[in-house]
Amino acid sequence: MHIHILGICGTFMGSLAVLARELGHTVTGSDQGVYPPMSTQLEAQGIELMAGYDPAHLEPAPDLVLIGNAMSRGNPEVEAVLNRNLDYMSGPEWLAREVLRTRWVLAVAGTHGKTTTTSMLLWILEQAGFEPGYLVGGVPKDFPVSARLGKSDFFVIEADEYDSAFFDKRSKFVHYRPRTVILNNLEFDHADIFDDLEAIQRQFHHMIRTVPSQGLLVRPSQDLALDQTLAMGCWSGVQTTAIGSEAQTTDWRAEMLVDDGSEFVVIHHEQPVANVRWSMTGQHNVRNALAAIAAARHVGVTPDHAIAALNRFSGVKRRMELLADIEGVRVYDDFAHHPTAIATTLEGLRNRVGDETIVALIEPRSNTMQQGVHRAGLLASAALADKVLWANLNQLEWLDQLVAEDQEGGGEAPRHRVEASVEALIARTLEELTQPCHIVIMSNGGFGGIHGQLVTALERQLQA
Repeated sequence: MHIHILGICGTFMGSLAVLARELGHTVTGSDQGVYPPMSTQLEAQGIELMAGYDPAHLEPAPDLVLIGNAMSRGNPEVEAVLNRNLDYMSGPEWLAREVLRTRWVLAVAGTHGKTTTTSMLLWILEQAGFEPGYLVGGVPKDFPVSARLGKSDFFVIEADEYDSAFFDKRSKFVHYRPRTVILNNLEFDHADIFDDLEAIQRQFHHMIRTVPSQGLLVRPSQDLALDQTLAMGCWSGVQTTAIGSEAQTTDWRAEMLVDDGSEFVVIHHEQPVANVRWSMTGQHNVRNALAAIAAARHVGVTPDHAIAALNRFSGVKRRMELLADIEGVRVYDDFAHHPTAIATTLEGLRNRVGDETIVALIEPRSNTMQQGVHRAGLLASAALADKVLWANLNQLEWLDQLVAEDQEGGGEAPRHRVEASVEALIARTLEELTQPCHIVIMSNGGFGGIHGQLVTALERQLQA
């Protein structure tokens, strides 16, 4: 079968292309931007990529067109698909029908931590010899590609709450019918498609309705939004996680041995299991680990084996990934796309580095961020950084105003600044540089190529 994919360079649709090719289909695809790393991954799989959305890409007519959720009416190829009466469906629907239908699906959902937790769970099952199939919305360092069919009945998937397609406004994860579910957390996000938190909770509950009675939900003990969602109805087993004494009773608990989260004891039903000693930091990653351990146990991996695997976990690209260490100046790349993600990431780093200087370069790039939905808590989310440079690359008036209001009253040098270009951000960073120093670049996009440019500029200045 010839399958053509619209929006093929997106993380999810590109991963579908890899799975379709592995199933033996001829796969082609179109995208407005054909760019690495997805483009190189796809080309290595023998998948033909076409730039732009020209109806000529549909000649000869493919047997099936998979339409990504970034596509909308008015797109030339979408209109051609409809006018020519070509067979089409959403990516999640195809995945459910062709890959997940006969599998034990382990799904990781939530506002934050999906990619990292999915990668942890995948790594645990891989190390246990399960050889699971998977689809991850990022690049796990321990695996060569973002998706594969696997060789067992198990399939691990990052379960995204974004809509499926312009003709199917259900969240992607509603299609997956998981048997094991991790619910990391739940906050308001994706203001471009959801009106409020209640709308997101409704979609989460649609997925919960599909979990069988012999299935399992793993969730943190304290999350009001999840409490409200499960109160709508839950028909499967539920296990809870917690850190320290934050919950009186819980199935899985972590006792921190080091403040930065790099070492902790896993306790199951009040019985210590083993210590996790790893390269990850932050309480958020401790919570992610507990959830992954609990989910893995549901499919037969003992907690001690899961912990041993996590001690060898390499992490995920763009999640506090160390890019360079130049004369005591360390540069990290992080995907933070929400105030909570910014705050928890900086908390983990602060606990690790103590009083050393932290500089945060933050691009409010997601649709929700750009709309100013999280404006009220945005500056506070970066409170643990010594200096914060906000990238206003899209000329957001509210961002300039927010920082200006923070600076009113004068006094000491402002902790928050706004710059309108990558060049200005780099110049400001170099001008105010101290050693040692930790520079965290935070964005869910390419950030104008600042990563490589900043490292090069630091090398030039510090190694001169």
